[in-house]
Amino acid sequence: MFKTLRGSEKKDKELNYSGRSQVGETMQLEGDLRSSGAIDISGLINGNVFVTEITITETGSVRGLIEASNIEINGHVEGKISADAVIVGKNAVIKGDVFFKNTLKTEEGADIDGYIKRVNNGKANTEEDIAIEEIVEKERSDKPKVVPVTHHKEAV
Repeated sequence: MFKTLRGSEKKDKELNYSGRSQVGETMQLEGDLRSSGAIDISGLINGNVFVTEITITETGSVRGLIEASNIEINGHVEGKISADAVIVGKNAVIKGDVFFKNTLKTEEGADIDGYIKRVNNGKANTEEDIAIEEIVEKERSDKPKVVPVTHHKEAV
């Protein structure tokens, strides 16, 4: 009985492999997630995520570090984000720093509470970067140092 059902299902139904994994809306994952492929997050991940490509949908949430080549955020993220390219949608809420190498696109309405910084790809500093650093260092050294003054009262 079971043998005929299994056999007919295999013939009628082919596996459709899109190359993307998915964390559904009703799923909650505790712990780190690692994948050499792409992943769509619609549920909750409490842990760090290390993937090639990630899309966090409006219902998706990640509490932890995210490292990927490409990141698209439409949901919630609490933690540091590091990627080559970052897309922040209008419904995104980010509580953490965003570090990117190549591209950052942010739609109007996104809520980001943290620093946004472009990181070098191992390139040497440009002349402009060096000139800015020299100006900042000079300003720091030119500031007078504040020495606290103590007052002593003498007994009369």
